[in-house]
Amino acid sequence: MANVVRAALVQATWTGDTESMVAKHEEHAREAARQGAKVIGFQEVFNAPYFCQVQDPEHYRWAEPVPDGPTTRRMQELARETGMVIVVPVFEIEQSGFYYNTAAVIDADGTFLGKYRKHHIPQVKGFWEKFYFKPGNIGWPVFDTAVGKVGVYICYDRHFPEGWRQLGLNGAQLVYNPSATHRGLSNYLWRLEQPAAAVANEYFVAAINRVGVEEYGDNDFYGTSYFVDPRGQFVGETASDKEEELVVRDLDFDLIEEVRQQWAFYRDRRPDAYDGLVRP
Repeated sequence: MANVVRAALVQATWTGDTESMVAKHEEHAREAARQGAKVIGFQEVFNAPYFCQVQDPEHYRWAEPVPDGPTTRRMQELARETGMVIVVPVFEIEQSGFYYNTAAVIDADGTFLGKYRKHHIPQVKGFWEKFYFKPGNIGWPVFDTAVGKVGVYICYDRHFPEGWRQLGLNGAQLVYNPSATHRGLSNYLWRLEQPAAAVANEYFVAAINRVGVEEYGDNDFYGTSYFVDPRGQFVGETASDKEEELVVRDLDFDLIEEVRQQWAFYRDRRPDAYDGLVRP
């Protein structure tokens, strides 16, 4: 019997406040559950605007603890209600002065499984993230969930192949990549990098982008979210480049083993020859 996982992602427009943004995502999750989805992921800092378009201390107000903050706890309740695994990207405060771009991973019974902290932090026009976030410091965890082994890689991380590979070595079958990237900056790369990572590491990738123009800058987030399989092929159509959308797709996890046997990339790795890759 095929090992098919029905998975979902949400690309959303900013509502103007956290409460309505979280409520909107809860409704998307409930609809995904009605369609039979067993796992869902949201976009980068999903419960806030993409405030990194500016550098202003007022935006530290969006930060909250993980897992003990209100959003993670609320998503745990949602997971219990819907029976879905949920990937929840938020702005995390660990302690005063220690802030991270983080994603919590919650199992289908509401259990907090752990979190991923974004490793690679950009500092360029419209993406002033070093003003807010420390680099991630807890590795590339892969979480043993009700649907299988799920990992997370966040936005700018996707330009760096090393983390994709470490997630594969850690056993990932599905990697969520919540993002915020704008029109004209990376459209070409958006349809190139995640499929290439899915091929190189032989797992499924869920690529999520925000959509629309928000209040703190002129970045035009172009959506176009998608699932891609281990052969680098889109699973169904990509989402709209202008409208909010819930995407639900069936992912055949048996394809992972089939591709790994056929292409054998993991067999033919040469870690003994890669020392130069990690020299400063």
